[in-house]
Amino acid sequence: MKKADIDEFFTRLQGADDAPRTELDYVNPYTLLVAVVMSAQATDVGVNRATGPLFKVADSPEKMVALGEEAVREHIKTIGLFNAKAKNVIALSQILLDKHGGEVPRDRDSLEALPGVGRKTANVVLNVAFGEPTIAVDTHIFRVGNRTGLAPGKTPLHVETKLNKVVPDRFKLNAHHWLILHGRYICKARKPECPKCIVEDLCAYKAKTI
Repeated sequence: MKKADIDEFFTRLQGADDAPRTELDYVNPYTLLVAVVMSAQATDVGVNRATGPLFKVADSPEKMVALGEEAVREHIKTIGLFNAKAKNVIALSQILLDKHGGEVPRDRDSLEALPGVGRKTANVVLNVAFGEPTIAVDTHIFRVGNRTGLAPGKTPLHVETKLNKVVPDRFKLNAHHWLILHGRYICKARKPECPKCIVEDLCAYKAKTI
């Protein structure tokens, strides 16, 4: 995609939604971190359904550790991989207490050192909680980046690297949200809704739906 088209691409997405936000419910950086860890192989709706009651009783590392792994598991048993996620949430909460004064660290290396936290999760936390212009490549962004020609790549890191190069600086803070929402609701995996797409004419996808 040409530079001018990329600029127009994000100008239109911004025009449609000037203040995009994550669809995960959270109340502070810690609950955001937990919610993103929970979201692996799960829908945001499903995660919110489980974490709503959980965060009412445990919205800090101290409260989560006190609650215990078994109780956390019971709260999130409707989410995929709930056993591993409960274990990771307790473990990362303890590390936050032991090494970070109970606070969520603002640097990538410290975040990625936490159990259950990979590059994508770290990018989400840095972007949403701390306002860093990071782009977290999930399945939606990976698909949109490749399908549209915006940032084609064989791996999520490849797509992320390309997006960081081509997305104009003024759009980088919100690019993550715009691309996820576009992939979730318009540029869907099985059948993209091209007739509803506001960037359809800029997109390189050849098999557009009619």
